[in-house]
Amino acid sequence: MEPICSITSSCATQISALLSSPSPQQIQEYYHNIFSSKHCNSITVKQDDNFGKDQMLVGSQHSFNKIDCFVCSFCFRFIGSVEIQIGRRLYLTQLRANESHDCDVGSSSKSSKNCHQMDSSDEEESTWQCSSGSSKTKVPLPEGVIESLMNGQLRLPYSEKFSLPPAVPCHGGCGEAYYCSMSCAEADWESSHSLLCTGESCDPRRREALLKFVKHANETNDIFLLAAKVISSTILRYRKLKANCLAEKGKNEASCVSDQYNFSLLLEAWKPISMGYKKRWWDCIALPDDIDSSDEASFRMQIKELAFESLQLLQTAIFDKECEPDLVVASPMEDYFLYIDEMTNPDKEEAEKITQPILDALGEDYSTSCEGTAFFPLQSCMNHSCCPNAKAFKRDEDRDGQATIIALRPICKGEEVSKMH
Repeated sequence: MEPICSITSSCATQISALLSSPSPQQIQEYYHNIFSSKHCNSITVKQDDNFGKDQMLVGSQHSFNKIDCFVCSFCFRFIGSVEIQIGRRLYLTQLRANESHDCDVGSSSKSSKNCHQMDSSDEEESTWQCSSGSSKTKVPLPEGVIESLMNGQLRLPYSEKFSLPPAVPCHGGCGEAYYCSMSCAEADWESSHSLLCTGESCDPRRREALLKFVKHANETNDIFLLAAKVISSTILRYRKLKANCLAEKGKNEASCVSDQYNFSLLLEAWKPISMGYKKRWWDCIALPDDIDSSDEASFRMQIKELAFESLQLLQTAIFDKECEPDLVVASPMEDYFLYIDEMTNPDKEEAEKITQPILDALGEDYSTSCEGTAFFPLQSCMNHSCCPNAKAFKRDEDRDGQATIIALRPICKGEEVSKMH
């Protein structure tokens, strides 16, 4: 029998209302306001024209990508410096390799062998297990170089040409979120992070619950981290709407405290998400290649149960009693090393005395981009077409989490904008 989440069974009517499709008029009005704010309403677009930047409502960097890329937790710009990016990545990659090595040694069924003692038949498999993703052999740096990069003692030649904003830590003290500016830190706090921060200011019981939720997400699917931001942002928008209502009408106004009115505020807070909502995640996620079509029902039930488990963990941490597009940001490290490579001698030779050992230590995957998942309001409303008239993508000059939408052909006034999914 299909398991039913306690939240689903107790709030079936409200959930049905939240997930019901908005009317065509509501959708038209909502996106009319978005396009009007971007000054791209009722215009004719030529081919290759950029007619809008799609700022995400919420976004979450992939957990595995946090080792490679140090970015603002709100706008996803790279932060710190080229030296910090390189030093931090080498340090964390080294930690990951050490942990992987210890795990391989401890769990090996061949107790007489380890990563230092193997026969030729094990060499290829061990290389895959112990490497950090690059097929090229990485050359370790001398002791102390990584630390010098991270603490600012070692400055790479010409790195000032690739300056990055200094990292601003979360004022909640979680040690997980960093930002490119105070404005991004404040915006993220107001948007969702105030409910998800695990810093010292967080109630100990809530922190423990949040850490359990994060651990579950990292071990299963980090899409749950994005879902947590969606839920948190909705709760905070709801609280703000209710506070404004109470301020305008007075705390004793009966209309401001009724369940029906509170739910109408929740629907309003949920509106930005509902406009792009299509299906529940477990119903629309693509079937993995290693899952046979005959096992699809079982697979979808398993991920549904995972989602319910995640939601219950999150509920313990943040729920108020009242109430997929990809994210990619190009790494500045590639630009930096290409700049060095394109220099002319003797400056190039002098610079490479310092940069080449670091490049050898990073390996072939030195230019990994920041990757994650985000909810984009404009893209979410675009219908699919096999002959689309627009596409959303990241340009070389885009250095944050926004996506640029360009026309693939001339688009006339009143014509529907479509893209290929």
